[in-house]
Formats: sequence, structure tokens, C-alpha cells
Amino acid sequence: MINKRLLIKNLLAHNSENSFYDKKRQINLGEKEGKAKFLKHICALANSNPNNNSYMVIGVEDADNEIQGVDFFDDSKIQNLVNAYLKNPPLVAYENIPFPHLPHDMVVGLVTIKPNKDTTCSLRKGIWKYPAGSTFFREGSISIASEFSRGIQSDNSEVVGAIEAHSQNNVQLTLDGVFDFMGKHENLSPEYKVFKEYFVVCWSGKKKEINQEVYYSRVDIELIY
Repeated sequence: MINKRLLIKNLLAHNSENSFYDKKRQINLGEKEGKAKFLKHICALANSNPNNNSYMVIGVEDADNEIQGVDFFDDSKIQNLVNAYLKNPPLVAYENIPFPHLPHDMVVGLVTIKPNKDTTCSLRKGIWKYPAGSTFFREGSISIASEFSRGIQSDNSEVVGAIEAHSQNNVQLTLDGVFDFMGKHENLSPEYKVFKEYFVVCWSGKKKEINQEVYYSRVDIELIY
């Protein structure tokens, strides 16, 4: 199972922005311009990588790769946004990944794009300055419209596969994540449970017992891969 924190570190350490990887200081999905730019990058990454996953890391300084973090983001509307505006959309997942050095309320956003193979992704309907039918590709670190692009599709399966293989979880990483959570929440009755020998769910909160039933308030939950 991939350790997402380690995956982010490997992406930042071993790659400049390219056809399968992009990074942003932040995204703004509350306005049309922000939505349009996000959709453009998703479309371009999917089209340029029909055979492997692509990634977007949110909360990183562009110049020096410093992890600054962003606010926690509810990803429930991401796939709906992609499906509403993109024809032949990829499968998109947005995950909030905690890092030990960040404040408790800050995370790094990891967007994983799984392409819809053998199809070209395009805008189903217009948004902001991009008309319906627009198609985008990656040219190095830039997402550009197809009329200005060579429309190159790259087989990065071997490179991406190697990065993902080097990001597999291990006992040390899992324990580090658990101890980090327990240390941050030591005053809020932290506990954890191992599931299927693969991952750990940690939770904490203000504990209260009523009629032999245990209740928690101010609950925080973290899934550690």
C-alpha cells in the first residue's frame, strides 16, 4: 500500500513539474477562474498520460519545493465537478495528507488522476475563457490548449511505477505516523485500531462516560497507511 506522505516527498525530491506531475501553492475552487484552471490541469495530465497515474500536489512553494500546507479540503465535490465539465473524465481523488511539521489544521493536498484509457478528455461545456470542446495537453511543466500543443502522449508507466514502488508503506513509517498523532493529541485521549494489517485508524477527543457508554467530542480522526 502506498504511503501518501512518502509519495509526496518522492515526487518533490525526484522530479521537476512534468507531464505526469504538477504542484500548486493553492487552488481556488470557489470561483470560475479557479475551477477552470483546475479542470485544465486535470484534463492535460489525463491526456498526456493515458497509461499511468498522474499527480498534483497542493500546498508547496513553486520555487523551492517548501511544504507550506493548505487548509483541509472536503473532496466530496471534486469528482462531481470533473464529471460535470469534462467529457471522458479521468477518475480523480483528492486526499488531505498531514505532515508532522505543519500546524494541526494544515495539510498537503494530493490529487491522483487515473486516466480514462483510449479516450481523449475535453471540456464538455465552457467555463471561464475556455470554450466547450477545448482539449489540453502537458508540454513539460505547462498545461496548454491542443491548438498550441503537439498533443504528445507519453508512456511514463515505468517512471511512475518506480516512484510508487519506492513509496510503499513499511512498519517504521506507520509507527512514525501513529506516534506523531498520539503526541499531538496526548491531552485528548488518543487511541488507535489496526485494520486488516494494512493501515491504522487513530482518533482522539474529549472523552466522557455516561451510563457506562463512552462519548467523544472535539473528535479528530486520521487514517495512517
